[in-house]
Amino acid sequence: MATATPTITNGVNVTQLVDTVELIKKDPSLARFRFRSRTRWEQGGRSTTEISGFYGAGGEIARARVHTLAGDEPPVLLGSDTAPNAVEAVLHALAACISVGYVYNAAARGITITSLRFDAEGELDLHAFLGLSETTRPGFERITFTATVKADAPRAQLEELCEYVQRTSPVLDIIRNPVPVSIQLVIE
Repeated sequence: MATATPTITNGVNVTQLVDTVELIKKDPSLARFRFRSRTRWEQGGRSTTEISGFYGAGGEIARARVHTLAGDEPPVLLGSDTAPNAVEAVLHALAACISVGYVYNAAARGITITSLRFDAEGELDLHAFLGLSETTRPGFERITFTATVKADAPRAQLEELCEYVQRTSPVLDIIRNPVPVSIQLVIE
């Protein structure tokens, strides 16, 4: 029996994407994922995070390699500027998630993307972080995001894609809606 050649659009295996959706329709438990990370402080404002395995598609999945992300602060915030800081990493996570949403969903709709760029900016006030205010929010007060896309689809179709991606982006949802977070302290 010959295997059909997969359809690839925007570097995405659309055949596999459609097959995955169909599998999840048949067994919704396959859609449950649990991602993990381990972060170690190094010195000053610098820390590194390792990301390896995760739970998904019904079982534990080991990655081929451990991914390492670094975080630091710029000198004006007492760091060594060896890596982006945590709030910059949030902007990256948002843009990376929306990028995947655009590319995968465009591919599923037969839209070829020639170029895609996101410009993100977040504003925050350090008063709360520095312990100088009980009323100032410690996180971003607002994020502005611009998506610039060149594709073989009419504007109306790209606008609908943009709206759809915003409705289905996990990271955008995490930012827009409160997520319960519990922190357990272990003293060694």
